Amino acid sequence: MYYHVANFENNLAQFTGAPYVVATDCCTHAIELCLRYDKIKKIKSLPCYTYLSIPMTLVKLRIKYQYNDKHWLGEYNFEGTRIWDSARLLHPKMYRRGKLQCLSFGNGKPLDNKRGGAILCGTAKEYKILKQMSYDGRDLKYKKWIEQKEFRVGYHYNMPFEHAEQCNKLLEQYKKKKSHLPHMADYPDCRLMKIKG
Repeated sequence: MYYHVANFENNLAQFTGAPYVVATDCCTHAIELCLRYDKIKKIKSLPCYTYLSIPMTLVKLRIKYQYNDKHWLGEYNFEGTRIWDSARLLHPKMYRRGKLQCLSFGNGKPLDNKRGGAILCGTAKEYKILKQMSYDGRDLKYKKWIEQKEFRVGYHYNMPFEHAEQCNKLLEQYKKKKSHLPHMADYPDCRLMKIKG
């Protein structure tokens, strides 16, 4: 069953130009894993027009941040980090060398699978650790998790194989499109939202 996830990761890597791809259950969790991996404590700024799960995640992780009022198309950078929220972008060779780019396959996204996400990354080390983090700390060289004796702290953020299989089909259809323009985002101003921690 894991074959479907690995197959999708490989196909998406080939399409985007990323050396490695980690499939996740959603973009928000992909972003969370990247923030944890890079041990981010502060974000210089991020657009106030973003999905509410982003500030929620920053509050959960106790990451200091402030907003800017920039409007964005397709993707934006968490300023002061190498992490990108690329939730509304999917085009050939989009990978930015040395960066961590998080994709979404949710409602209204370029690859609309209703749910799903991915991290584009550049090194085998990044892939291995982020993959383990996304998959309950599991090392995939073990077929059964009970055979593994030591675990990295992980989260239950892996992409289900059924979603990966469907995403693969959608990606094959998406490749045939003549245009891969970024999607517009129409989010309210998160500065108006109060989050109680």
